[in-house]
Amino acid sequence: MKRSATGAAAAAPSELSVGEVAARAGVAVSTLHFWEARGLIASRRSSGNQRRYPRAVLRRVAVIKAAQALGIPLASVGEALAALPDGRPPTAADWARMSAAWRDELDRRIARLTCLRDSLTGCIGCGCLSLRVCPLRNPGDRAASTGCGAWLLERAGSGREEGAAAEPGRPPGEKRRGPATRRAAPRDSGG
Repeated sequence: MKRSATGAAAAAPSELSVGEVAARAGVAVSTLHFWEARGLIASRRSSGNQRRYPRAVLRRVAVIKAAQALGIPLASVGEALAALPDGRPPTAADWARMSAAWRDELDRRIARLTCLRDSLTGCIGCGCLSLRVCPLRNPGDRAASTGCGAWLLERAGSGREEGAAAEPGRPPGEKRRGPATRRAAPRDSGG
């Protein structure tokens, strides 16, 4: 804490420069500019056209950094911060609401990533990565009739149980892609 000439504690400035915010928050100045351009934080311009941030921006930056560490997209962070009254830093109650809203999405993402991780070495439905396994899971290339793509891997990563869809391997609500909409294999021109 700074001291005045008389030895009394000096009051902290009510506004911070972009460099001061960057140093205090542990982020690059360019990151602050990026977040400001996306409406996550706000500054005013001084008479010398320099950015000046209210001290409360440090709490907003802390929330943004915590959300990013959790993998929350900036768009979701922006929506949550936009719900706060302008100029007011997020409170503990605000953080509790934000984190509760993000918890379900994080749980779904964790479950999907766990399934995907556990399925990495198995057949993903295309036949090209696990030739010894595919004849057992995909005899006669049955997967071709369900459409293109790695649908077995997608099904494993969706967290759904076997048989949850009307047709195995197809997420609920996804339309069947028949032969007319599937990507055709390149044809040999014979020459």
